[in-house]
Amino acid sequence: MQKLHRVAQVCMIVVFLWPAIAFAVAGDEATHEDDHQEDVLELPEVHVHGLPLNKDQQLGPVPKATPWPAIPPALDGKELDDWMKVRMLVSKRATVTVVVLEPAKHRELTIAGMVALSQWTFDPQMKGDEPVDGELTVRIHYRTH
Repeated sequence: MQKLHRVAQVCMIVVFLWPAIAFAVAGDEATHEDDHQEDVLELPEVHVHGLPLNKDQQLGPVPKATPWPAIPPALDGKELDDWMKVRMLVSKRATVTVVVLEPAKHRELTIAGMVALSQWTFDPQMKGDEPVDGELTVRIHYRTH
């Protein structure tokens, strides 16, 4: 059982460090097309890229409510292909701090994303039966055609 727990810890470390390593190496050379390899869910106007999580295979905080951002009225009807990237820090008490890593080109979309993400709620990441601080990276892709 302890060996299985150790394997799970190593897998968890690899899963969480891999995106950081990939972005550290790729840096500014990372292309938008690479982001689509991580698609989780696609909606008609907005989709979010990230790591799917569930309580049975918990690798981070577990989302409870994830209201989607809307296209702001100022950009309604315009053709958009824009995205933003944030890191969500979820404390062991389930308080959420949103940190913008890469804003959208359109300031209105960054604001709409921050408003929606500030309403997201999570169950904290667990280490066994103990809640611990956790984090996840989320990309929001705004696309209309």
